[in-house]
Amino acid sequence: MAAQRKAAHRKPKQRLFTGPAARTAATLALAGAATATAFDGAAQAEPQLTPAQVKAEVDRLYHDAEVATEKYNGAKEEAAASEKSLDALRDEAARRTERLNTARNALGSFATAQYRTGGIDPAVRLALSSDPDQYLERAAFEDRAGDRQAGALNGVRRQVSEIAQLRARAENELEALTSRRAELRKQKDTVRTKLADAQRLLATLTAAQRADYERAADDAHGGSARADRGVPRGATAAPNARAAQAVAFAYGALGKPYVWGATGPDSFDCSGLTQAAWRAAGVSLPRTTYSQINAGNRVSRSELAPGDLVFFYSGISHVGMYIGGGQMIHAPRPGAPVRVAPISEMPFAGATRVA
Repeated sequence: MAAQRKAAHRKPKQRLFTGPAARTAATLALAGAATATAFDGAAQAEPQLTPAQVKAEVDRLYHDAEVATEKYNGAKEEAAASEKSLDALRDEAARRTERLNTARNALGSFATAQYRTGGIDPAVRLALSSDPDQYLERAAFEDRAGDRQAGALNGVRRQVSEIAQLRARAENELEALTSRRAELRKQKDTVRTKLADAQRLLATLTAAQRADYERAADDAHGGSARADRGVPRGATAAPNARAAQAVAFAYGALGKPYVWGATGPDSFDCSGLTQAAWRAAGVSLPRTTYSQINAGNRVSRSELAPGDLVFFYSGISHVGMYIGGGQMIHAPRPGAPVRVAPISEMPFAGATRVA
């Protein structure tokens, strides 16, 4: 019996492939391994971009960064306005609280005096008085004082209600400020990420390829920054003195670097340049491209005059200052300083005459 149980539990030996079957199995195993390796390689390898693809992707990243920059500028402007409003609300609440405390103290003093004399019935006080006429005069005065006390009490109640409303508005403004600061951080991170990605891609090019890219970008943006202040061929004069001042400022900014979020005097982004130029002419413009386009009267492309703001792309993400002859001065992108360029180099979206 023991021998039978041992035989029943003994595992049968596996038969190995021999002959043609062995060769077939080995071939299938090698093919499977090769296929798995090929799939792993395809999953891990990154596609190699051509120099032309790198340049196109870098241009896209720079444009995306500029879109994010304008959103950053808008969030920064809104955050600053919210912060100013919050400070004003808090200051007003503090002033009103101080006045409320003064009114409460006065009301408390009156109540204390009333408590000290209010326990005697008026008829008894009249009977005990040695001078009824003097008592009656005092009673009339106390009636008037009671009216004033009621008015003071109502005033305190009104002040408490107004302070509560101010504090509620301050809380709402604080929530808005917190939200705008979060948006500010988000757009800042987006800009930095896009610019870092662009630099990473440019680093994959050889020195010669990168030089070609920069040269092509310069050609597309009107060449290097032109220091001459001559009127472009075919240009007309600025329509007024303020426009002439704004144009003169823009010429003075030629060659200064593009820095996102900058409004001068040493560096600019696109809307920062136009804002600074018109500020020098005594005109206050909003901070972003998509708000500057609504800061004046719209003009058609055929009506452009020096000093007009010209906008590009469907999202109104870029702006320059028209100087005549189909040319503008603008801050193009990181690595490209303020320069003269044709307005035909980008998709035209509209124009505004500020003054």
